[in-house]
Amino acid sequence: MAKDFYQILGVPKTASKDEIKRAYRRLAHEYHPDKGGGEAQKFKEVNEAYEALSDDAKRAQYDRFGQTFDQAGQGSGFGGFTGDFSQGFDFGGFSAGNGSTFSADFSDIFSDIFGGGRKTRKPQGIDLEMNLDIEFLESVTGLEKKINLEKKDACQHCKGQGAEPGTEVITCPKCHGQGQIITHRRTILGNMQSAQTCDRCDGTGKIPEKPCRECVGAGIKRQTKTITINIPAGIDSGQRIRLTGEGEMGYRGTKPGDLYIQIRVKAHPEFIRDGFDIRSEIPISFYGATLGGETEVATVDGPVMLKIPAGIQSGKILRLAGKGVPHLDHKTRRGDHLVTVRIVTPQKLTKKEKELLKTLAEESGETVNVNKSFWGKIKDSF
Repeated sequence: MAKDFYQILGVPKTASKDEIKRAYRRLAHEYHPDKGGGEAQKFKEVNEAYEALSDDAKRAQYDRFGQTFDQAGQGSGFGGFTGDFSQGFDFGGFSAGNGSTFSADFSDIFSDIFGGGRKTRKPQGIDLEMNLDIEFLESVTGLEKKINLEKKDACQHCKGQGAEPGTEVITCPKCHGQGQIITHRRTILGNMQSAQTCDRCDGTGKIPEKPCRECVGAGIKRQTKTITINIPAGIDSGQRIRLTGEGEMGYRGTKPGDLYIQIRVKAHPEFIRDGFDIRSEIPISFYGATLGGETEVATVDGPVMLKIPAGIQSGKILRLAGKGVPHLDHKTRRGDHLVTVRIVTPQKLTKKEKELLKTLAEESGETVNVNKSFWGKIKDSF
């Protein structure tokens, strides 16, 4: 039965390249044969699907031929071919039978059947993802942070070579360094050849003269590694840092994957981030709001003095320019710190304070006296 590569990766046919890549990473990590519970067959299918759909040309071919893509050339996916088998195959201008001609090189598609000569190597190490919590002020100022990560890394005993120290990595005697075993057979179409990955060297073409006693020739071993992360000033929650080559090491010298750090910024008791601005509130007394003056305000750079205009109203926002969050793409550019004023009305006043306020109110033409006997009469009437 033909394989549905989109179904294998669990993505729709309209999936973008990034969606396909994310699905591949997740499934490759889940089914990796070296992981507990991994499934080699499914891991192989996932890699096969990703190889087809991650390449624009191959994906276009697959989309055109539908689910018979992997049967191309076996009579189920094409029609109208009347070539002379005695002269061999020329796929440079192959016709699909509907009047259109494909100029793509079909030798890649048929290489597994006819021996295209491509080496099949162990896949590179998988990418890793992890979350990292940092403090609010750390996200603003940036920092260098060390983390300990358990992963498959180059074996320290053999330095990732797979061979016991003092011995060499030699050419595979079974495939003679080709990484493939080529077999020939006669068919009604003529002499054909097929290629299979060499089971002695796993497609690398090399084997250790004497396998490393620590990693048994794999060149990799699960271990804890200390990694230094440079977190840039201005980073926000949800943003990621990519560390190239810090994922899991590939099999015996193949390319390592990458490490993706998902940043999560902790909440601050006073500050709230708003884009590249920082917001906070300060309480101002009734007298301070009326008369104006200066008050100390906490910022990410430390305390500063903020001028309070006389007669300021509650809810007014005062701006401290350049005291916000640095821009990631322009380190010298920063947002502002926006301070919201909250006027605190006094709840308990001394007799003298009440008299002074009453005098002040009368001076401004306001009446603040309340006739208690009047209110008493109103209450009695209910």
